[in-house]
Amino acid sequence: MIQKILIAISIPFFFLLQACVFTSLELGNVIPNLMVLLVCVYGFFYGEKTGAVCGFFAGLLMDIFFGEMLGLNALIIMLIGYVNGGFSGLFYAEDIRLPLILITLSDATFGLMYYVSTFLIRGKIGFTYYALNVICPEIFYTLLVSLVIYPILLGIDTLFRNYRIKKERESQQNV
Repeated sequence: MIQKILIAISIPFFFLLQACVFTSLELGNVIPNLMVLLVCVYGFFYGEKTGAVCGFFAGLLMDIFFGEMLGLNALIIMLIGYVNGGFSGLFYAEDIRLPLILITLSDATFGLMYYVSTFLIRGKIGFTYYALNVICPEIFYTLLVSLVIYPILLGIDTLFRNYRIKKERESQQNV
């Protein structure tokens, strides 16, 4: 229950952070993709189903406010959350390398899928320009921000996991 509340609060919070705070902190006309970062982390922490559901709602929020096509971001980020959820069995709190690799690959996948579905289909073929001026800087910026945000999300997750374990132990002792 606490996990669902945490996710329900963090999706709009990260959306507002991305849309309001980081727009004023642009580097090279790009901002970090916090929604992809959040979905990667939640998929990685909680599994495929949670990653996909979190990705759908995060992407839908992006579509409603900024999207050119309703459902495109929802579909792309939902798939990213589902794939990242497949790595939840490899989750070790001490190892930051795998989450950073997954965030990097997920952001690159998002950029590539977004390019294909919005530009390439319309015949705009300037992939090199798009990759060098949008995808690569966004990946770098998202990776930099994830070095700060991932440990915070990990700490919050660890706190709630420990709380849940404590409650389970107390309920078993009372039985």
